[in-house]
Amino acid sequence: MSTEPQQFDGIVLGGGPVGQNAADRARAAGLSVAVVERELVGGECSYWACVPSKALLRPVLAVSDARRVEGARAAITGAIDAAGVFGRRDRYVTNWDDSGQADWVENIGATLLRGHGRLDGPRRVSVTTADAGQLTLTARHAVVVCTGSKPVLPDLPGIVEARPWTNRQATDSSSVPPRLAVIGAGGVGVEMATAWQGLGSAVTLLVRGSQLLPRMEPFVGELLDRGLTAAGIDVRMGVSVRALRRPEADGPVVLEFEEGDALEVDEVLFATGRAPLTDDIGLDTVGLTPGTWLDVDDTCRVRAVEDGWLYAAGDVIHRALLTHQGKYQARIAGAAIGARAAGQPLDTAPWGVHATTADHHAVPQAFFTDPEAAAVGLTAEQAAQAGHRAKIIDVEIGDLVTGAKLFADGYTGRARMVVDVDSRRVLGVTLVGPGVTELLHAATIAVAGQVPIDRLWHAVPCFPTISELWLRLLEAYRDSEYLLV
Repeated sequence: MSTEPQQFDGIVLGGGPVGQNAADRARAAGLSVAVVERELVGGECSYWACVPSKALLRPVLAVSDARRVEGARAAITGAIDAAGVFGRRDRYVTNWDDSGQADWVENIGATLLRGHGRLDGPRRVSVTTADAGQLTLTARHAVVVCTGSKPVLPDLPGIVEARPWTNRQATDSSSVPPRLAVIGAGGVGVEMATAWQGLGSAVTLLVRGSQLLPRMEPFVGELLDRGLTAAGIDVRMGVSVRALRRPEADGPVVLEFEEGDALEVDEVLFATGRAPLTDDIGLDTVGLTPGTWLDVDDTCRVRAVEDGWLYAAGDVIHRALLTHQGKYQARIAGAAIGARAAGQPLDTAPWGVHATTADHHAVPQAFFTDPEAAAVGLTAEQAAQAGHRAKIIDVEIGDLVTGAKLFADGYTGRARMVVDVDSRRVLGVTLVGPGVTELLHAATIAVAGQVPIDRLWHAVPCFPTISELWLRLLEAYRDSEYLLV
């Protein structure tokens, strides 16, 4: 059944955190907005990624932290209560009931439409609703694609019969597999290896390359490998899966390796990358290729589409597949749409937010592994490739920071600060160790704000917190300058 087209100032495809932020900013500018969502309002992050994964990980890390403190470790006398952890997770994902987030969309004054939205030519969206009805929407000013990404599974013999886990099964399952293989060295792989080992699985982490979290500084992977191994995870580097077998529907999975040996497990999780959810959203109707990432400018306008009406934010633009970065992009897109609709210069957008500059030099990322890992800005290698004359400052956190010693007996961790020699500004910071994710925003402010080293001396860290690390980094930088005299 079709109806007459409904017209809005803006249409947002995708009701996850990114789409919600785009809609919120456009509504704040006084525009009428429709949000189209085909699954749960709140998206991957709320139900199968960030929120449930951290709900699973926090009890594991809390127990690990307690075991590092004399006097506290004696209180840890049993295994983690997996059923309790799953119940806590279920509360945080509201038992996969999105009514609260749906109400939020309606409460900001946006119109929520449940169904599969597809572009149908310029400024036009067709929505197939849950009851197989058909709606047509038109946009006066903008359509914003916030459809996210999906897991990529390799084309291996037997993979269909093996029924592997992706991030969804890894975060919504409520039974602990006795033996779990995790394939992948990135964030999903190392976090889920940490979580499920803590919940009671015998975990084997399989890595094709030679480093965990390979996009971070090499020492992060080294310390993480050491920590995961100490926790009981079997970390295997330089291995490639050739094929999978699951002879019986409810039986174990056998992984065959290129190297000739095999591994039998109860479940296997593939954490081997993401692809854009753009294959079935009508890109071909506006001259774009279905299934591709979308290239945007710094206001999140899709470059290849004439007249500037199509925007995109979040995973689909492939700048940083991180929820917080997608929300940042969406806020800028919404503000830019509002300013352009009103015929105003972009620099008059609310709070001066009019360009995604952080995408290029200040993207923060945190991994809730044991030990934790966090970084923002450029690595030493990236700084060199970008042509910076950079000074690299390393500090062993447990050796020099009193707050870290009090946080954990025998604290092991490292920090790196990359400083541009000419501007004397921080280009990047990398941290690994217990509790370091809570230090990340201070580093992000230093990098995004391009704060000079001389000014950072006046940001006094509170004693005795792990933040005293900042003073030790500055002292190491000062001492390195003396050595050059």
